[in-house]
Amino acid sequence: MRMAEIESAVDGDQAGILKSRHSNAAPQAHVHIRDGTSGEADSGRISAIAFSIFLCAIFFPFSLLAIIQLVNEYTRVVILRLGRVVSGEARGPGIFFILPCIDNLNKVDLRTQVKDIPPQEILTKDHVTVKVDAVLFYRVFHPILSVTNVKNATYSTWLLAQTTLRNVLGTVTLEQLITDREEISRRMQTILDEATDPWGVKVERIDIKDVTMPAKLQRAMAAEAEAARDARAKAVTAQGEMKASRALKEAACILTRSKGAMQLRYLQTLTAVAAENNHTVMFPLPSDLINRFLSAFGAGGQASNGNIPVPGAFVNGGLSAASTHSLNVLQ
Repeated sequence: MRMAEIESAVDGDQAGILKSRHSNAAPQAHVHIRDGTSGEADSGRISAIAFSIFLCAIFFPFSLLAIIQLVNEYTRVVILRLGRVVSGEARGPGIFFILPCIDNLNKVDLRTQVKDIPPQEILTKDHVTVKVDAVLFYRVFHPILSVTNVKNATYSTWLLAQTTLRNVLGTVTLEQLITDREEISRRMQTILDEATDPWGVKVERIDIKDVTMPAKLQRAMAAEAEAARDARAKAVTAQGEMKASRALKEAACILTRSKGAMQLRYLQTLTAVAAENNHTVMFPLPSDLINRFLSAFGAGGQASNGNIPVPGAFVNGGLSAASTHSLNVLQ
């Protein structure tokens, strides 16, 4: 009877395949086998459960040590009873009961896990060999998928993160790797999150910790950066000198409009210099001031010997009124 059902199902599928070929659709073949294996499995399952309950009753109350289980708030337990997930959901937190001998417990930690990715030797897009290490943050959001869809979710995610790190960094240049770390991290996080979603794992972030370059390349980059800084410094200095010269030109034009302005500026400069702790400050005398002295003493007849008393120097931060110097006037 079963052979007749199988043959009829296969014939129907072959007819469907021929029809799909004529309609340019993808062929799909399904073989339906109906037998009594499911009923036999259910009966064997019931027998095993009954035997486990019988053992618990015989060894009561000592069997309570194996029946009662306690898990923390951040832990979930996936129970496989005779190879099947019980109730379709994880147990916990708190206290729950199991059947000894037929239940297999798989504890899953829901907290965020941190994994160090060892240094990976990577060839960048501009053919520069660097070593990059990173850190991975992930957590399990679906305990049953992390147990049933992958053998070891933690190890698989860790290996996938290493592969993704090498693949993504191989498509960027060294300059992008140094300056655009945040964008590269977001790109890797998106790729990993999509790949680990069927495993019940959520990749929260992956960050690049360090980029190690060869010593020769470091020296070359340092020399290049120093040269760029020197060029910018010279450009800034030149711009400052240009602005200063323009300001001095404008100040000179303003001072030349008034005769007394230059004298006031000269005396102000002397006052500023005398305010410092200087022992002696020599300063030149302007020619118009000397001409005034010459005309004054020449009119009074006091410059017959050619010696004119003029102020000499700032002594000990001030002007010595008692000391004078003689200025020989060339005839």
